[in-house]
Amino acid sequence: MFKIFDEKINGFLFTIVFPFLLFFISYYGFETSYVVGVKSWEKVPDFMFSSVYAYRVIPNYLSVHVTEALASVVNNDLSSAKAFILKQGSFFYHSTFLINVCFFLLTSLVLHKILRMQPAGLLLNDKIKQMVHLIAVFFIVIMQYVPTNCDCIALFFYVLGVFFTLRYLEKRKSADLIVLGIIILISTFVRETACLNIAFFAAVFIEPGELKKGNFAFVKECLFLVAAFVLPYAGLRMMIRQHASFVEGVYWVKNFTSPYNLSGLLFGILSIRFAYGFCDEAGKTVIRKYLLYSSPYLIMITLVGLFWETRLFMPLIITGFVAASYQFKKHYI
Repeated sequence: MFKIFDEKINGFLFTIVFPFLLFFISYYGFETSYVVGVKSWEKVPDFMFSSVYAYRVIPNYLSVHVTEALASVVNNDLSSAKAFILKQGSFFYHSTFLINVCFFLLTSLVLHKILRMQPAGLLLNDKIKQMVHLIAVFFIVIMQYVPTNCDCIALFFYVLGVFFTLRYLEKRKSADLIVLGIIILISTFVRETACLNIAFFAAVFIEPGELKKGNFAFVKECLFLVAAFVLPYAGLRMMIRQHASFVEGVYWVKNFTSPYNLSGLLFGILSIRFAYGFCDEAGKTVIRKYLLYSSPYLIMITLVGLFWETRLFMPLIITGFVAASYQFKKHYI
């Protein structure tokens, strides 16, 4: 009984408390060049409703209402602490932290569940499992030097989608596939990275060589997931097209000329290579297929994203950790 209680406490410390402390330090222990401006914004900036960010409906909705609620609580109930709170950052900055830390901790919980599903190799050892979990958490926290209101939410939905993809791999229950479709549909209102759940599903279930032979198993399931992404994506573009642009700008020249962006690209490549090196042959196959199926996303971040904002690579890096930790070969004939 005491052993079970000790394991639960230890799991809580590793999954919730330690990740929370890391996240808190990253937001309030030091400032980056990105943070300086965000800390001074008193409310949700207008450009979030008149640029590409306007399509990120759920994060913007949460930012507005959490910022207003936080300001109301501080002004009415914590007025004596208001000066101290605002010294650490604006209400908008604090609300961004609160939203992000909540979804970050949820992501940590889902990762914990994934690492316990079908552990491969060294991950049969619980202590190694904890170390892999903490390394993944460290990667997420490091990339918070660009504090946005959408990335942590998007990452949570992505990891949740990965979890249900693996559940479907193990149990082949249509309910898991339906839940995955709902996750993709909802996360499309968060960020375009929702499409990466389709890439992961395809990497797990579809073999390009089999398609050439006319074997279209699981294509129907993929089309269902594509529809779950395309329908809300197209709907958002039709509803908000007069007020927002598709992209902020085209940065592909900067990405290959700026030393900062080249450093970010190298970081992304080495991070994925690091995870790839820990995979067995089945895991390596999944990563290779995943990179192939996610190539539209990679092309887009090359053209309209900045490699220095390494948060863009986070779903791919987490996928690398999952591929290294999961025993895919048990499900492949």
